Amino acid sequence: MSFSGKNVFITGASRGIGKAIALKLAAEGANIIVVAKSIKEDPRLGGTIYSAAEEIQAAGGKALAVQCDIRDEEQVIAAVQQAISIFGGIDILINNASAISMTSTELTETKRYDLMYNINVRGTFLVTKHCIPFLRKSANPHILTLSPPLHIQAKWLAPSVAYTITKYNMSLMTIGWAEEFKKEGIAANALWPMTTIATSAVQNILGGEVLMQHSRKPEILADAARYILSQPAKECTGNLFLDEAVLKQAGITDLIGYAVNPANPLQPDLFI
Repeated sequence: MSFSGKNVFITGASRGIGKAIALKLAAEGANIIVVAKSIKEDPRLGGTIYSAAEEIQAAGGKALAVQCDIRDEEQVIAAVQQAISIFGGIDILINNASAISMTSTELTETKRYDLMYNINVRGTFLVTKHCIPFLRKSANPHILTLSPPLHIQAKWLAPSVAYTITKYNMSLMTIGWAEEFKKEGIAANALWPMTTIATSAVQNILGGEVLMQHSRKPEILADAARYILSQPAKECTGNLFLDEAVLKQAGITDLIGYAVNPANPLQPDLFI
């Protein structure tokens, strides 16, 4: 499948995994709607919707930078309308935006709980809801959500109940959407990494530079996403994919190039 001229709506696309997917698809001529809050660069995080848009255009795609807090339904509606007014439609939705707090129940502040729920669950739901009418008009519509397999075990829940249940909710919605929109030919899948990924969350929250050196680059998820999104929507839906398994299907088995430091052992992701 060619992504030339395809309109891709990506939340949290100003940096990290979202930007990596955007650049991958832009290199094949996609139009990217960069949806995120960042309009001023935070030195700890890096990147804004504008810097991401510049990189997307340099990679060969067209870009529309849209400031949007997906917790605010009016902002979501406005972002979707901007995408339609500029590019005329939406072919692919990537639900990448998420908040994270790896804290125990007692140490999870109420405001952090609300932030994670309102972005990861409510925000993902609202963005999908308002993109559906336009995905319905696409020739090969896909929804791809960055969320984990549903291995519901106590060991995954106990260390960070609040965060884990929000990510599992994203996967549950994916399974529901796949069945809800099957007759309309809209695919809904999820994608998750086997290892930690070198992003600002790993750098600033999970393990600093040490963990970064035991992680893979975001490009592994970009390549996996590209393969999923190239599949016929009516045939590829309802899956909670892991990146390594997707790349194996794509015929890519040598993954050493994705490692930040190939000499170091990789750190498995917290849900694996």
